[in-house]
Amino acid sequence: MSISDSRLPSELANSDPAPFTSAGWFEYPIRVQPHHTDYGGVVWHGTYITWMESARVECLRTVGYPLEKLVTLGYDLPVVSMEVRYRQPLRLGMAAIVKTRLEPVKGIRLNWRYEIETIGNEATADQRQLCLSATVTLVTINMCDRKVVRKLPPEVKTMIEQIHQWV
Repeated sequence: MSISDSRLPSELANSDPAPFTSAGWFEYPIRVQPHHTDYGGVVWHGTYITWMESARVECLRTVGYPLEKLVTLGYDLPVVSMEVRYRQPLRLGMAAIVKTRLEPVKGIRLNWRYEIETIGNEATADQRQLCLSATVTLVTINMCDRKVVRKLPPEVKTMIEQIHQWV
């Protein structure tokens, strides 16, 4: 799927090409709807966080490891840190791509990188605008006692390997 693709996000989501780019990003298309914005038609800052989580969850699903599978096994991946840099606002009706990738894992922290870029009529491949960049850090917890797991469980290691195989 090309970032300069002129199809609507719904068409992009249902297309055959793998949602991973050659640069190792998982791409999740969105379009700004009225409920995403403030009264001025500018995307509310919290909406970007929802889109980032949706992209991460769909990335896991794409590699064959839906989040609900991890939960069924007794684990969860809560956010412990988030750094967001808002660069350009998205506005009502604009199309964009939420790009995410899992950085190499060291220890127990899973660092996901994000970029949200405009696409479609608002930008060409050479003129797309970076609207947001972010890093979100997750850790694995045991759902029974809600404590951080100090050694990555085999199921989480398998999930990480599957993500990195797609890249």
